Amino acid sequence: MPRAIALVDCNNFYVSCERVFNPKLKGKPVVVLSNNDGVAVSRSAEARALGVNMAEPWFKFEKLAKQRGIIALSSNYTLYGDMSARVMSILSTFSPRQEVYSIDECFLDLNGFPPESLLEYGQKIRRTIRQNVGIPVCVGIADTKTLAKLANHCAKKGYAGSNGVCDFGRLSEEERSELFGRISVGDVWGVGRKLTEKLLTLGIKTVEDLRTANPERIHSQFSVVLGRTQQELNSVPCIELEDAGTPRQQIMVSRSFGSAVTALADLSESVACFAATAAAKLRHDGSVAGSVCVYLHTHPCKGDESQHQQSRIVPLNQPSDDTSVLVKAAIAGLKTIYRSGFRYKKSGVMLLGLQPKGAMQSTLFDERLAQTKSDNLMQVMDSINKRMGKGSLTIAASGLGHGWATRRDSKSPNYTTEWGELPVAG
Repeated sequence: MPRAIALVDCNNFYVSCERVFNPKLKGKPVVVLSNNDGVAVSRSAEARALGVNMAEPWFKFEKLAKQRGIIALSSNYTLYGDMSARVMSILSTFSPRQEVYSIDECFLDLNGFPPESLLEYGQKIRRTIRQNVGIPVCVGIADTKTLAKLANHCAKKGYAGSNGVCDFGRLSEEERSELFGRISVGDVWGVGRKLTEKLLTLGIKTVEDLRTANPERIHSQFSVVLGRTQQELNSVPCIELEDAGTPRQQIMVSRSFGSAVTALADLSESVACFAATAAAKLRHDGSVAGSVCVYLHTHPCKGDESQHQQSRIVPLNQPSDDTSVLVKAAIAGLKTIYRSGFRYKKSGVMLLGLQPKGAMQSTLFDERLAQTKSDNLMQVMDSINKRMGKGSLTIAASGLGHGWATRRDSKSPNYTTEWGELPVAG
């Protein structure tokens, strides 16, 4: 059987999540903004048609939004994360191997599936996700990951007669060549803006130009990565699927503040809150951290204000997943880098030196009783937060109120994760 890899991508994912619980948004121009309602991170097709660009600052198109009825929503990452988990869980049933590539897309290994059935199989995937979760998806199928990404692009654009599913395996060599000759080289996975500009100077404008370019020329003038991309465009696999269980090497949690923060107490609350969130992710992965990195910085775009940016790594005596231990280390690191008189815009916590908890080496001074108490306490905390909602039980250092929190003036309810915010019919 020929190789087959599918790339399933949710359409306008953040907007689609909002539309699932607010049907009034369907057919209307909708934009989801980033933290602090900064820039556009997701746009409906209607908003794109009105000229809203990805990553365009809100203040630049706020006037257009009022004139053309564009609905701007604050980002609700709790909702999007939960909806993503539902989509990925369902997609995992369609393949023996799955690589979750991002919050809204994943690769599926379809090797061994009858080639003639792949197009209908892709449509079945689309129907199932739409019926069970309410999210529209497109499916690209090919024999390499790079081609699968490109096939997904074609499925979204309606190329090659696709109806949400594009299977390159059904195209003849002549049809592929003609299709690739109409697609910009900048639409290839991994070919960014700067690389596109350099390729254009060499006359490589389309996917077909890159696919048929002299391999030696590509290797000599560009990186090995682009050489692999070219091989993948020629159906030579160079990028394998990664196992879904690949452990993370680090965990980072950070946020920009809704307004400038100057007090150490407020910064300590933010750092404690981020460390607690990172600790929960750490335990979910079954890992422990060997050190904690804390950082903070002022607003880099405000040149008229004094600037300060610094970080500090705090090693732990023994790798841990205990929220209190990680919060204590983070706050200790913060106190060494904090300077009064500065208006801080952002802080963050990064957990480093991650390793599986079961593989953690014991030391001569291990206190088994204390470790057992810590494990039991963390298990209770995670259990309550899972049942009652994130943040229901947390460490006191995280504080209450959070005046420094990210500004989200138009955030939708957490429909799927908070009992008090369940959608109401009627």
